[in-house]
Amino acid sequence: PDLAFTFTVLDSPIVNAFALPGGYVYVTRGLLALADDEAELASVLAHEIGHVTARHTAERYGQTILAQGGALGAGLLLGDVAGDLTGATTMLFVRSWSRDQEHEADLLGVRYLSRVGYRPQAMASFLTRLQAHSRLEAEIQGRPGEADEFSLLQTHPRTADRIALAIREAGAKPVADPLIARDLYLGKIDGLLYGDDPKQGVIRGRRFLHPDLRFAFEVPDGFHLLNGPEQVAARGPEGAAIVFDRAPKAAGASMIAYLIRDWAKDATLRDVETITVNGLAAATAQTRLRGRRGTLDFRLVAIQDDADSVYRFRFVSPPKLTGALAEGFKRTTYSFRRLSPGEAAQIKPRRLRLYRVRPGDTLSGISRRMAFDSYRLQRFLVLNGLDEKDLIRPGQTVKIVTE
Repeated sequence: PDLAFTFTVLDSPIVNAFALPGGYVYVTRGLLALADDEAELASVLAHEIGHVTARHTAERYGQTILAQGGALGAGLLLGDVAGDLTGATTMLFVRSWSRDQEHEADLLGVRYLSRVGYRPQAMASFLTRLQAHSRLEAEIQGRPGEADEFSLLQTHPRTADRIALAIREAGAKPVADPLIARDLYLGKIDGLLYGDDPKQGVIRGRRFLHPDLRFAFEVPDGFHLLNGPEQVAARGPEGAAIVFDRAPKAAGASMIAYLIRDWAKDATLRDVETITVNGLAAATAQTRLRGRRGTLDFRLVAIQDDADSVYRFRFVSPPKLTGALAEGFKRTTYSFRRLSPGEAAQIKPRRLRLYRVRPGDTLSGISRRMAFDSYRLQRFLVLNGLDEKDLIRPGQTVKIVTE
């Protein structure tokens, strides 16, 4: 295509790629870690370029604006509390590409790959990796039947059969000596930050720890943390959720005054009280809000940070679960604490590293080098596109994650 393109790597652990009108294509470092060679990365970029040149991005941009408008409307109707939560989940309601749009982007992408010497089948091999990654993420988060919700597949509904069809229909000539560049690519991503950046806080199981701001808290069993640039969320059963963030407040304002007059000024509050959370002044209240997604109960907690800022928890539950979740929400509130300088210094980033297989190595043995408390073997296999039955040979290069 003649359009000038701008490519940007986003500092996010999520495996994702997308394009915007005007030739802007974005990939995350999470996607870079999952890809195994330059050809697979090129296949992702070619597919996104296909969406731009086919003008799918212009159509979708309008749909996104409409979705955001609906979220803003909910915020005005239900007050800041509901508006914040709705805004945090807007992306869940943005319409995905249609199958026809995906097929057209694949057709164009195959042609672009062939034209510059990459193997078109790299599209299918990366899709296989993506599907395995999605299944594992869903299993880790206790939702094994919802794999597509945890990946790029949510907005890019594709299958290997459809990609094979696109390769045939594109009529691309076989590439005699296809460019793969695996060693070059792996060398470039060796040392890549993997997972959360400690500067934005890290997730360790059910705990969230922020070494720079020096605080930590733990969510209840059955809730799974998601770290974003503006807030931390935890998804629970049947629409229950926890949203945590930091916000400014007027200097000198008490926690109860902040909660009533600023944060939840448009809500009808009950059970308003002053509390102390591990030596920090705090206030809490409950409210019930009705919106397009039904009726939800909110437990609000404001915790003093410094003179002009506050930490906030929003505990959200459908009314039928409010009683059952109350104790867990309370434990999360009182788990909030300051980290000592020593504790903060011990929180290290995870990084992707290359490992050269040695004689006698096994998949299980190498996976024990993975810096995780659970699913070590499964994470290792997905990261490398391997199966438990695959054989590895001495000298083979694989990816591991270390601290």
